[in-house]
Amino acid sequence: MARSKQTKTKTSKSKEEKTPVFAFLKTRQTQNILGLFLILFSVFLCIAFISFFFNWQADQSTLNHLTDKTVKSNNLLGKIGANLSHFFIYKGFGLAAFFIVYQIFITGFYILIKRKFAKIIISWNWGLLSMVWLSITLGFLHQKYALLSGIVGFEINNYLQTFLGKTGLAIVLVFLFFTYIIIRYKVTIDTYLENWKAQRAERQENAEKEAIEISSAEEVEKVKEIPLENKEEKKSEFELSLENLQPTISKHSDVNKKETITLKIEEEPKIEPVLVEETVEDKNDLDINVEISEEEEHSTENLSDKILKDFGEFDPTLELSNFRFPTFNLLKQYNESISIDPEELEANKNRIVETLKNYKIGIAEIKATVGPTITLYEIVPEAGIRISKIKNLEDDIALSLSALGIRIIAPIPGKGTIGIEVPNKKSTIVSMHSAISSKKFQESQMELPIGLGKTISNETFVVDLAKMPHLLMAGATGQGKSVGLNAVLTSLLYKKHPAEVKFVLVDPKKVELTLFNKIERHYLAKLPDSEEAIITDTTKVVHTLNSLCIEMDNRYDLLKSAMVRNIKEYNQKFKKRKLNPNDGHQFLPYIVLVIDEFADLIMTAGKEVETPIARLAQLARAIGIHLIVATQRPSVNVITGIIKANFPARIAFRVTSKIDSRTILDAGGADQLIGRGDLLYTNGNSITRIQCAFVDTPEVEKITDFIGSQKAYAEAHLLPEYVDDESGTSIDVDIADRDKLFKEAAEIIITAQQGSASLLQRKLKLGYNRAGRLIDQLEAAGIVGGFEGSKARQVLVPDFMALEQLLENEKKQ
Repeated sequence: MARSKQTKTKTSKSKEEKTPVFAFLKTRQTQNILGLFLILFSVFLCIAFISFFFNWQADQSTLNHLTDKTVKSNNLLGKIGANLSHFFIYKGFGLAAFFIVYQIFITGFYILIKRKFAKIIISWNWGLLSMVWLSITLGFLHQKYALLSGIVGFEINNYLQTFLGKTGLAIVLVFLFFTYIIIRYKVTIDTYLENWKAQRAERQENAEKEAIEISSAEEVEKVKEIPLENKEEKKSEFELSLENLQPTISKHSDVNKKETITLKIEEEPKIEPVLVEETVEDKNDLDINVEISEEEEHSTENLSDKILKDFGEFDPTLELSNFRFPTFNLLKQYNESISIDPEELEANKNRIVETLKNYKIGIAEIKATVGPTITLYEIVPEAGIRISKIKNLEDDIALSLSALGIRIIAPIPGKGTIGIEVPNKKSTIVSMHSAISSKKFQESQMELPIGLGKTISNETFVVDLAKMPHLLMAGATGQGKSVGLNAVLTSLLYKKHPAEVKFVLVDPKKVELTLFNKIERHYLAKLPDSEEAIITDTTKVVHTLNSLCIEMDNRYDLLKSAMVRNIKEYNQKFKKRKLNPNDGHQFLPYIVLVIDEFADLIMTAGKEVETPIARLAQLARAIGIHLIVATQRPSVNVITGIIKANFPARIAFRVTSKIDSRTILDAGGADQLIGRGDLLYTNGNSITRIQCAFVDTPEVEKITDFIGSQKAYAEAHLLPEYVDDESGTSIDVDIADRDKLFKEAAEIIITAQQGSASLLQRKLKLGYNRAGRLIDQLEAAGIVGGFEGSKARQVLVPDFMALEQLLENEKKQ
């Protein structure tokens, strides 16, 4: 222990000794001195280099006499300048040594203006490459004069010419020059081609305009050359029709004595405006003074537009503006290259053709599409073959192929073919990484995008939960429902900000969704009285569902006052500051209710759960509350007709019987799936077979850790408070049985002028049960009013004086 302490003290002392040096180098004064030194040193080298080219022969004898004062140098910067010039130019790179001068100057300048160190390194790299190339090129051009290229360029040139020859070296130098230009300045031939095409198009347009101007000028000259006698014959039809239509009214006509109209038509073929002369006989010489009132000033912009202009659009993500979405490296990558076995494809094709021939069914054409887990064989039967005949051979084809399960699609929607889906012998894992990082998912403009997995054609399947609007998932145990739920939640976490979506998670199993506890204050919503955001207790589930119904009614009231039809229009209007927050308006996040095991809730709660779920499924889509319900027992008493009618989007994993498949999808096929994430998706139209993206528990844990480690809201999103009819009571409570904190709770309620159990929980740090009992006692004492749904109870006592008087009166009684 003593030795370890001694070593720690030594290391700490050494660090303390080192830190002043690093601190000195990092100061701005030191950086300014260094930058100024490098700039002046570059000027020094530049003068020395230029003087070297005029005095290098005379200074050859002074190079070895640096310390001898009797020997003088002709270089403008003395012996040091002569020696540095001789080293960099003659023994170095010749004229290319000026690149060093330039780089030293740029480095000093960058240090003074505080440019990044990485840019200085990049500049040096390009500078040194240019210096070497120029030195070799000068050595190639002046092979007998080594001063321009330096000894380095001269020797490298001679060395390369022995291997490449003079012509080869010239080609290499030209190639390196163009490579440098293309990489350094990002020059491409496409830019020159586009500029050339644009100039060519511009020249053609100018030529066409000149041709039109010349032709119009020639026509004008022809018109001028026509004699006056023939001009009347050349009048256009428009002028002739004008002459016929103009009224001819003489000066002595009695039609209108007050007005005389004269029409003048020029002989030139130009249409002149008709001149109208008016002579009005004024009988009365009275002047009228007209007073024009000034118009009222009008505002040019609406008040909401002015607020929008001053403050910009409302940004709901501003509170967590530094929030970073999870990165792709948190998800595991697998080898997803589909291995196509030609022998397997050929063997399956031959068996399908042979089996159908045994039943006298001819095939005109067959095509195979290889997917991650299954291969789709599309066949075109010969004319006169009934489709039902092929459909009935499902088991016979499965027997001939020795496959786990064969699914026949007769016919494929939108195609004139019949599909036979055959499982691959070697299946490929579809990772969540490939689904999330796909361009289709990243560039989707959906409100709530979900990357489910990949189709048979190996395309990422992305759907919008907001358009579904609710999702029903069912399948036997161990077939991938929990992984499917994790895939849905992971997709939303990678795409939506915590201000835009909230999750209400119901997990009767208590272990499936526990990892999402870490993101409680980011993404989860809960009741004000609950300690944990993930709901596992059945009674809490009933309260949560009814609370969501209250939230739904409140949101519909907001939509009604805002005069919009759905949450998207409402949020757009709120962002443009057309809704006043003082009127109760606020940005509404999407709420996604996820129920992992629905059958257990129906068994324990029954109608208490089914009724609010049916109500939410019927009405909640417009106000942004969407349901995802999963169950492993898709029987009729669990998935009732009321629930099915409001869940058009359904996902079926593998089930044990055709009856279960029809219960979920209203069609067969789910019993023929091969499991391990193999699913059928329908949204009321066609059925699509998808391999669900695989996201493992460690991956979900990494994602939740990444999000949970960031700055969060003060608490989870609170749903409206819901109290059972049984909990709101008017029973008199005995004074002796009152809680010890009764008076303190009464003072808190009177101070806040708001009566709610959640307020007492926060202020007194109590559980919900004790806070609820206190509210009941306060109601019995007449301090707060009765239960009013989602609203806080009314406080009946105005101040502390009235409270003291009320308590004294109770004691006297």
